[in-house]
Amino acid sequence: MLSFLGHHLEKASRQNDHVVVLLHAFPLSSEMWKPQLECLSQAGYSVLAPNVYGIEGSEPRQDWTMRQYAESVHQLVESFGFTSVSLVGVSMGGYQAFAFQRRYPQITVSMILSDTRAESDTDEAREKRFEFIEALKQHGIAEAKARMIPKLLGQTTHATEPEIAGRLSVMIERHRVEAVIEQLKALASRPDFTSHLASIECPVLVIVGEEDVLTPPSLAQSIAEKLPHARLEIIPRAGHLPNLEQPEVFNALMLKHLQQLTLVNA
Repeated sequence: MLSFLGHHLEKASRQNDHVVVLLHAFPLSSEMWKPQLECLSQAGYSVLAPNVYGIEGSEPRQDWTMRQYAESVHQLVESFGFTSVSLVGVSMGGYQAFAFQRRYPQITVSMILSDTRAESDTDEAREKRFEFIEALKQHGIAEAKARMIPKLLGQTTHATEPEIAGRLSVMIERHRVEAVIEQLKALASRPDFTSHLASIECPVLVIVGEEDVLTPPSLAQSIAEKLPHARLEIIPRAGHLPNLEQPEVFNALMLKHLQQLTLVNA
């Protein structure tokens, strides 16, 4: 089973069958969603923020795929009786959202895709991931902090809110190296979702930080243009994690998107 953070998870009823699922970025955990968990709870939504395999109590798993993780998330959703889902994914969480929607389109009623991409890894990107794996084996979890934290946050955040980098550091250093390696393998083997975008019929909000160097605004625009029912929002003064760097702006966009579905739980 997957460990998770969540709110309002009483067994679903006919009047209350919708859940918001928050899918976290690499190499973080569901803790990155704390500003959104609080916001969604106050707004009356049921919300689940699962951890990937091997993270914060989720069962370890070797050689897992995005589809397999989507199936585990679906099992978690079903265990509470929810029958409709809004997916919110940042970075790796976006890949998992694509996999979930493709596997379970009938229950996916909306998506928020933040700072992600639809393409699979290029040969060069895949090679870099396996070089990263070897470095992790040699240097331990400190390698993940050193490589990722500078890129996860925008230049404004690094300059004005260095405490966020500190929180990310604490989050990452709790992980076992083996779990981070398995995430890198899953990222390297993920399918290309580009051709699938045109078949996604649910409303999609595409968000990107203006200062994101990993998945820049041009990639977000490319995704939005290929989706039938999408809106693009670029958040200033944010990098790859706008939900943490500009939580008030991110939360306002998220709530507006969800409220338009008229699925707020009573």
